[in-house]
Amino acid sequence: MSQEVIRGIALPPAAQPGDPLARVDTPSLALDLAAFEANLRAMQAWADRHGVALRPHAKAHKCPQVALRQLALGARGICCQKVSEALPFVAAGVRDIHISNEVVGPAKLALLAQLARAARISVCVDNAANLAQISRAMAGAGVEVDVLVEIDVGQGRCGASDEATVLALAQQARDLPGVNFAGLQAYHGSVQHARGREERARICRDAARIAASYAQLLRESGIACDTITGGGTGSVEFDAASGVYTELQAGSYAFMDGDYGANEWGGPLTFQNSLFLLSTVMSTPAPDRAVLDAGLKSASAECGPPAVHGEPGLTCTAINDEHSVVRVEPGASAPELGAVLRLVPAHVDPTFNLHDGLVVFRDGVVEDIWEISARGYSR
Repeated sequence: MSQEVIRGIALPPAAQPGDPLARVDTPSLALDLAAFEANLRAMQAWADRHGVALRPHAKAHKCPQVALRQLALGARGICCQKVSEALPFVAAGVRDIHISNEVVGPAKLALLAQLARAARISVCVDNAANLAQISRAMAGAGVEVDVLVEIDVGQGRCGASDEATVLALAQQARDLPGVNFAGLQAYHGSVQHARGREERARICRDAARIAASYAQLLRESGIACDTITGGGTGSVEFDAASGVYTELQAGSYAFMDGDYGANEWGGPLTFQNSLFLLSTVMSTPAPDRAVLDAGLKSASAECGPPAVHGEPGLTCTAINDEHSVVRVEPGASAPELGAVLRLVPAHVDPTFNLHDGLVVFRDGVVEDIWEISARGYSR
């Protein structure tokens, strides 16, 4: 085959607007707009009801079109977990971004300063030397960023864990050039996946108590603490009602996944599965087994294999590089060769990061493809 012929071959898009889902080339990540929009409205209404701001986390989806729809419903801004991750969102017009993480190193600080020229940016700190580095980099660039002191409320990861450190960091951020002390980050990641609702409520009460005590310390020391940010999909029910948090960082609620689905809910908040991995039955080697064309290069499996949606008696039992194996239970209808199944990813965040685009559909018909433009932006 000549080079000219090869150069003329291009991979077509997985779908076109107006296509039925059955015609989408697979594996493809797909979003049910009706469920997605219902989830957005439910979370925004919950935040509004409790008088707290919603700052959804974009690390879940890395897709500016998702963030723009959250902002249009009333979200204050978004969170990103890495500095580079914020770039496509700023380019799309998002102008209020919290980097909910520590930022260390000259390359990252230089990029942070560039972003601060185009948007309101905030970052987390838990170390005095790092805070001084941020100050020098921002002041040298003639910009300013907001700083939130991260406190450890039980996660056991980043965050200051004693009063002296928290107070010293807040005072330092208040006094240094190029930075502005804006409050506290009090995020508890592991509570998001505590299965029992009462267990999550108890852990959230403890986290809120710790956050409130640090905020009170600052106020008694003459330092305003206007923002306490944190919360996730599994904890917002309790964080919003605590009277402590001023903004919520939930992200996965817009999509849900197998791991969040394993939690006990039963409270006032209910979210629907809106995100699916479309996969084609590529082999039916036995009556009790079907093989799909989506594997580890299309869905992460650290939380287990994906689940087959809406097909009773079909269970994904294994996931390999390019295949998933589905068991057909006795009495269940086996899928036909070429059938397109909807899989529910076990963990949405790393699954999004495996895809370039998101096929969005309503009532089984494709409306658009949204670019996952922050995919791979993990620096």
